Amino acid sequence: MGGGDFAASCLFYLVTMNGGLRFEKIITGEPTQAGRGLRERVSAVERAAGELGLAVERTGPLRSNEPLKNAMISEPPDLVFVIDFAQMIGEPFLNGPKHGCLNVHPSLLPRWRGAAPVQRAILSGDTAAGVTVFRLVKEMDAGPILAQTEISLPVLTDSSELFQTLAFEGSQIAIQSVNLIISGSYHYSEQNSKLVTYAAKLDKEEARILWDRDGLSVHNTVRAFASSFGAFVMVAGKRLKVWRTAPDTGEGAPGTVLCLTGGDPLVACGKGAVRLMEVQNEGKRRVSGAEWFRGTRLKEGDVLTTLNTN
Repeated sequence: MGGGDFAASCLFYLVTMNGGLRFEKIITGEPTQAGRGLRERVSAVERAAGELGLAVERTGPLRSNEPLKNAMISEPPDLVFVIDFAQMIGEPFLNGPKHGCLNVHPSLLPRWRGAAPVQRAILSGDTAAGVTVFRLVKEMDAGPILAQTEISLPVLTDSSELFQTLAFEGSQIAIQSVNLIISGSYHYSEQNSKLVTYAAKLDKEEARILWDRDGLSVHNTVRAFASSFGAFVMVAGKRLKVWRTAPDTGEGAPGTVLCLTGGDPLVACGKGAVRLMEVQNEGKRRVSGAEWFRGTRLKEGDVLTTLNTN
């Protein structure tokens, strides 16, 4: 059961890796409508399943899907993977399968339970990340851990890159976990409730760049939102999305263009500075910071908004 991009990447790896898994059912949400023409948009998992030649069963709310609930009771599977599914899992799905439901969660549980673990780890400046395979229980992301792996989180790695890395690593330990279950040599470890932190759902306003923060915080905002709607700043009354930056040194009033480094504009922050390496004007394609700056009337010493008004 899955829906989003992370689940789609996991599905691909779970099926194609050496010793990959065979799924009896792929269950995903109903298509949504998007764009000016309200075109039907299927889930990322449905697209991935199509590329893998796997049939998909769509569902609305699980609690209302009587045929699927009846099938879970009459012919329970050995195991269900629930990844990035955006639905609460209740009975008979939670404990109907012989070995329950396993989740591949892109965090080092119990750190960053919740909706946005990758982005919260980056926003918080974590230097390590990880992925956990655990058994679902009623409480969110609180189930016992079957496997976990930790990796370093380099300062230039953005959320898109980290999601892909964790999907790969998570799929590896998920396959290992299934093999342990088959052999009967698996062991669960309870989570330490004293170490719990929560990864709240992202708010678009959090993606606003506030130059009076330190340069590393600004950079972390940019890389955290790279997998979704993108960090942004208002320039000449228009929204400029900032997709890639690098922290740097420099002094000046927050938001001031200090100089061009390698062609890319260096912008002062409350402490330090950041280089704008990839940006996107409203309705335009992504370009390098240098190309964008050449196309503006800005010059060194000009100030980009937005300052923190809180």
